[in-house]
Amino acid sequence: MTSVQDVLSQSPVMPVLAFESVDEALAVCRVLYEAGVRVFEITLRHDTALDAIKAVKADLADGAIVGAGTILSPDLAKAARNAGAAFGVSPGLTKELGSAVRAMGWAFLPGVSTLSEAMAARDMGFAALKFFPASLSGGPGFLKAAGSVLPDIQFCPTGGISAATARDYLALANVPTVGGSWITPRGEDGTIDLTAVRDLASAAIKL
Repeated sequence: MTSVQDVLSQSPVMPVLAFESVDEALAVCRVLYEAGVRVFEITLRHDTALDAIKAVKADLADGAIVGAGTILSPDLAKAARNAGAAFGVSPGLTKELGSAVRAMGWAFLPGVSTLSEAMAARDMGFAALKFFPASLSGGPGFLKAAGSVLPDIQFCPTGGISAATARDYLALANVPTVGGSWITPRGEDGTIDLTAVRDLASAAIKL
């Protein structure tokens, strides 16, 4: 069974992925995997997302950890796990969602943006949290301060992070990985350039 530590320890950057089709998901994730990415957060922002999770998990069966992002309710959590997602990520946390994923025994990164939210999540049993939206909620400075009062909590900052700012987060002891969508940018025509993805992912793995 995948643990949160398994998710956080695979690479310095966990791509936050929003796909528009299963074929797009397969093509992009194959390139990411070839570049060395081993953890994939496929967000539930499109009606093909659950099918994409199933397909990518089957396609990259050896060594890839495929999870689901934008988990907003217990029903979405159960649907994602049933689709094969090894972990879930949420932009926030409610009591209902927290209780549900804990009962499921599912690796989960709930989102927080304040110290009070982080303390509440810790009280619910979560020792690793998504910090979102990172760039708008205090950035590395907030996480440095959080580390001084909540040293037992690890964070995966996501939101507004770029290749230029990722190092500032990764330099912190309480940040094992960052979430990033900059690795899979869409061009003006709406498509994802696979050559750009390969280059950006290769650079990200070396951070």
